[in-house]
Amino acid sequence: MQTRIGVFLVSVITAIVCVVLLLPTVAVVPLSITQTDFVVFPPHGFSMRWYQAFFTSDVWRGAVMTSFITAILTTLVATPIGTMMALGIARLKGRLVGAANVFILLPIIVPTIVTAVGLYGLLAKLGLVGTIPGLVLAHTVLALPFVVINVAAVLQKLDGRIEQAARSLGASPLTAFRRVTLPALLPGIAAGGLFAFLTSFDDFVVALFLAGVGAVTLPVQMWSGIRFEISPIVAAASTVLLMMSCLLLLLQWWVKRR
Repeated sequence: MQTRIGVFLVSVITAIVCVVLLLPTVAVVPLSITQTDFVVFPPHGFSMRWYQAFFTSDVWRGAVMTSFITAILTTLVATPIGTMMALGIARLKGRLVGAANVFILLPIIVPTIVTAVGLYGLLAKLGLVGTIPGLVLAHTVLALPFVVINVAAVLQKLDGRIEQAARSLGASPLTAFRRVTLPALLPGIAAGGLFAFLTSFDDFVVALFLAGVGAVTLPVQMWSGIRFEISPIVAAASTVLLMMSCLLLLLQWWVKRR
């Protein structure tokens, strides 16, 4: 009886914490359909004009395109590199495993502002500040740990003897990897790619340092909109970003189940 009460109390507390954490995020949805020219809660009236303004504005559409291009390129770069890193770490032994894991997780452990300052100093010397290639390189650094973590999680459940059996039956190392290991890793690779995309698309701190005027991403444009004008168009952009993130996470969940 006491165990059931304890489980019930923990469930209630967890639900309350989740609601408190989600409320500020969900609150942008009603703010985006107000008829007023400024952000007000509760919203006055109902209007979709802010979504129309978001999708028809050259500035906002340019920011969305920059974010999509950067996120797609980051995914294409970070996913194969992170997969190879996970495969390499899986073959390490002893203390090297812990050192490699710490090195891989540094972009997550180190505060993002510190990473942004370091990347700005490096990319400024290369002349890549304010360019999409510079953003892709920076976001690849941020996305690699998520790819490695997802692929490594699948590798831990993978029986290495399967690849050895393929080798013993005459398959070359490349064929054994392509026909046996790679298909087994696809769920982790797909999940890592989705997280890499979201990491790049949602990043603000690093993009704020590196975007300049030539590669303004959607989060940076949203920050500028809040800083210079408190318009409901920012709430509309936030809602679109929220819906896209939820859809991608649902896609990741579906891929894992498949």
